[in-house]
Amino acid sequence: MTTLQKNKLFKLLGTHTYTYLEKQEILPTLKSENIICILLEGFAQIVNISYNGEESIVENLYEDDIFGTNISDINNREYQIRAVENCKVLVIDYKKISETNFTIYNYYNIFINNLFDIVNTKLKEKNDRLRILSKKTIREKLLEFFKTQYQKSHSKYIYLPNSFKDLADYFAINRSAMFRELKSLKEDNFIKIDGRRITLLYIP
Repeated sequence: MTTLQKNKLFKLLGTHTYTYLEKQEILPTLKSENIICILLEGFAQIVNISYNGEESIVENLYEDDIFGTNISDINNREYQIRAVENCKVLVIDYKKISETNFTIYNYYNIFINNLFDIVNTKLKEKNDRLRILSKKTIREKLLEFFKTQYQKSHSKYIYLPNSFKDLADYFAINRSAMFRELKSLKEDNFIKIDGRRITLLYIP
């Protein structure tokens, strides 16, 4: 979709754009509303905060990623969306999409098709994460993660977009314990580690 088509689409849907500074919570007042959001700029994370205050990363959000109250379950009070860096977010009222027929516009149909594709991708990613979390040991979680990443890219190289701390949060495991297991996997010639690049020496 071209920039001109995007601008026409956003005007058609009556969208609103918000900016957030680094570490600021995104959309705290809109959690209960049925909305769809597009991250236009920046990097954000959806974080789960447990009853005892412990935090775990639910989802990383990058430029052009879509999230929303139903797509990402952000209306739950245990979840927060945080700007890891300065962000710009476009907000769409879901009712505007579901209750209005804009199918005469080609760019609207492109948007709807892309939206369904993204939702399907997100569902697959959530299923992948649930499968990883279902593994009993840290080694099993890591090997399942490596297997999932390999199946996505068909490459023995895995590039972590964020820190190892974020990876531990994603797995909901202790960071020190994860580092010990990564070291063990390295010593057992399963992997090589160079910064945030992991090379698979053994394909799970």
